[in-house]
Amino acid sequence: MKLLVLIASATLALSVAAAQANDEELAEKSGCLGCHAIDEKVVGPSYVDVAAKYKGQKNAPSVLLQKVRNGGSGVWGTVAMPANKKVSDKDLKKIIAWILAQK
Repeated sequence: MKLLVLIASATLALSVAAAQANDEELAEKSGCLGCHAIDEKVVGPSYVDVAAKYKGQKNAPSVLLQKVRNGGSGVWGTVAMPANKKVSDKDLKKIIAWILAQK
């Protein structure tokens, strides 16, 4: 029985890791990693910092979806983030969920 629990846990962990890798690839293909990195500031804030700022905010996914869609400035400094209208809502929701899961 313990072996089955261990195997199930390992399988779940591998599935989660694969999904996160796919979401990171999606962010890269969408151009997000041109200005952002997971754990360091580039042009825009790191995704770890974004996740920390919005932690616990139930409306964070919808707020971030609008920020990415429409662009904006002033939250993280003076450099404006351009609007991104090319990424589908489905893909953008996956990317945002991945960003908010960063620690």
